[in-house]
Amino acid sequence: MALLDIHRDGAVVTAAMNNPPFNFLTSALVDELDALLDEAEADPAIRAVVLTSAVPGAFVSHYDVAEILEGARRVGVTVGPMLTRWGASLVRAVNRGRAMRRLLERTPAAGIVTLLRFHRLTERMRDSDLVCVAAIGGMALGGGCELALACDIRLMAEGPHGIGQPEVLLGLVPGGGGTQLLTRAIGAGRTVELALEGRPLTPAQAAACGLVHRVVAPEALLEEAQGIAARLATRSPAAVKAIKHAVYRYGSQSIGRGLEYERAQLLSLASRTDTQHAITAYLALVRQHLEQGGGVEDFADKYLAALIAGTPVTESLRSSRVS
Repeated sequence: MALLDIHRDGAVVTAAMNNPPFNFLTSALVDELDALLDEAEADPAIRAVVLTSAVPGAFVSHYDVAEILEGARRVGVTVGPMLTRWGASLVRAVNRGRAMRRLLERTPAAGIVTLLRFHRLTERMRDSDLVCVAAIGGMALGGGCELALACDIRLMAEGPHGIGQPEVLLGLVPGGGGTQLLTRAIGAGRTVELALEGRPLTPAQAAACGLVHRVVAPEALLEEAQGIAARLATRSPAAVKAIKHAVYRYGSQSIGRGLEYERAQLLSLASRTDTQHAITAYLALVRQHLEQGGGVEDFADKYLAALIAGTPVTESLRSSRVS
């Protein structure tokens, strides 16, 4: 049975995760999400993906801990972090192709394989030129929080549900990127507190600290998420990818390396024909506005909102000439 209910509307694909009753994140669901990215990235007409839930009360409650337990029991002994780190590096090196993965899944390395697949999925989301939007309508703990953090925009519905990393309550550490993604989203101090407490944040608390971008009414959640996705789907794919890389890859590195990457991307994008056409049209729009007696004060009021909404600058120029 498919674990994703998929709907497409223009450039936006909405995928509702459907694994009742708790909407656990499982290796099978990770596979389907990975396949969804394959299809979306292969189709240049798809520009944004909305992740939501078909299960009331849960975005993704958490990763299926039964899979974690099974993987740990296959190892059979207690191992230290150094050995598991070495083992993960070895598995990553040999984990090439579906046949090798299936073979590894029958060995004590199965837990490492599953974890690496989830890391690969969230890394792909951050590296992609697609815009990923999370519509969080219910509980999002552990892997659910980490999946949401891998999205570029996070909306959360008002309600009696929480988001956070409760792994410490079971003697675990967030394993799907939670410590790293949370630190980048809300800072080290708040991340340590949340990870040590294990207490979920309410939607309002999550918005206040920056874990989610906005809290909306439950009945408006999906429509608003799809609206944001449709608007951001109009952005240049090359610019989207460059911005995401600049933030996700370089935002936590030295300012020098970040500025070097940003500068290189700016110059590269400026050399593109489509970018040059957009800049030329924008300059013509400014010139046209001044010739019509407009000033800097009303330029933004007249044109900026339309550009933000996704109206191409060339269309704004044509409209200005007609008016």
